[in-house]
Amino acid sequence: EQEQEAQRLTTEEVRRPFNLARGPLFRARLLRLGEAEHVLLLTMHHIVADGWSMDVLVRELAAHYKAYATGEPLALPSLPVQYADFAIWQRQLEGSEFRDEQLGYWKRQLRAPLPTLQLPTDYPRPAANSYRGATLRFRLSRELTEALHGLSRQHGATLYMTLLAAFNALLYRYTGQADVIVGTPLANRERAETEGLLGCLINTLAMRTDVSGNPGFEELVRRVREVVLSGHGHGEVAYEQVVEAVGAERRGSFNPLFQVWFVLLNVEMEKLKSAGLEIKPLPVDSGTAQFDLVLSIEEREEELHCEFTYSTDLFVAATIEAMAEHYLNLLEQVAAGNTACGVLDLPLSGDGAEPHPKQHNEVMLAAPPEEQEQYAL
Repeated sequence: EQEQEAQRLTTEEVRRPFNLARGPLFRARLLRLGEAEHVLLLTMHHIVADGWSMDVLVRELAAHYKAYATGEPLALPSLPVQYADFAIWQRQLEGSEFRDEQLGYWKRQLRAPLPTLQLPTDYPRPAANSYRGATLRFRLSRELTEALHGLSRQHGATLYMTLLAAFNALLYRYTGQADVIVGTPLANRERAETEGLLGCLINTLAMRTDVSGNPGFEELVRRVREVVLSGHGHGEVAYEQVVEAVGAERRGSFNPLFQVWFVLLNVEMEKLKSAGLEIKPLPVDSGTAQFDLVLSIEEREEELHCEFTYSTDLFVAATIEAMAEHYLNLLEQVAAGNTACGVLDLPLSGDGAEPHPKQHNEVMLAAPPEEQEQYAL
């Protein structure tokens, strides 16, 4: 009962909205479970912090706790810059040749026609996005994680590139579309001075990959590697300016450039033990989905922990469970060395069942509100 009540209060807190005009934009709430066990809920609007900031926040919070518990002086390094300095750097890009060169790259990379990814959905797309969502979690074994690291090194790629290539292959298999755009975050902390800052420095990149010709996975990794390196090399211009520059159409139920999102979290929260304090993160389901589909991956304890967050306006849980199985099977196939044959020829499941796009506009009916609510919760 205690765990259920703690989960209820956590869900209640994470779903409570912020008022940007009045604030606060950062809330703290402590749930006391026992003499030596608590749940500390730190809830903040994305406008004040990004994923990188979480690692900084936890480390500094632990340092404050240790100083308070032991009576020792607090020893945190002084910050060479503040967030306002970063904002000034961004403003200085306006009208510069550097900004024009960056925008020129994205105009070429995102030239028309821009594809709209047509994932087979269980329900018709609503006229307006409700942003209701759910999350499915699964993990990759230590052996598979190690094999994927080795595969990445073998092909001169990062783990991020390998996992993104497999995600592109999965989307290609599900949609039959060879022109795939996936949104992805960029930490945007190339300057060493920004590494200790709390703030939203993150930028968004639209990774457009050509998957045509049924390439082998090795070739697909090469294409993704080129796209990623070029995109990161032109990642300092703000995403909103890119959208405006390429003339992307804004619609109520679509992101202007992409419908799916991919992120590999490579800033892992440290396991902190100091002054009798042990900290570990707890998973939280916000019940929201900013995109049709989000694949988030984080490496913890030498295993890859994965999450599919999906719009419950479009998908039922069983569809995403099958998608997770297909993604896992793709990774197992390529990790086993099956990288030469075309990605269309790689088996997605052990029973030979393959995804078939659903013509929902002809045969699918919208889910009743009570069923959609069930998935949202």
